[in-house]
Amino acid sequence: MGGGKKPSGGKTAKPEKKDSKKKKGEGGPKRAEIIVMVNEQQAMKIIQNSKVITVQDLARQVGVKISAANAFLKELYQSVSS
Repeated sequence: MGGGKKPSGGKTAKPEKKDSKKKKGEGGPKRAEIIVMVNEQQAMKIIQNSKVITVQDLARQVGVKISAANAFLKELYQSVSS
């Protein structure tokens, strides 16, 4: 009863895939870049009135995503440092 064993994974015939792998240069459709504008006057007012500013705090107070607040702070830092 029970029949024969199934062959293990290494012994079964596997289909060959030589050219089907994607190259690193190839890609699917490009993602559209979404730009969220932070109200600079409002953000500067928040920054000036606080002792310490974090990305999360700025994002919450301005009402944008953390990535947009982070981009704004990086841009502001670049303009101040240069």
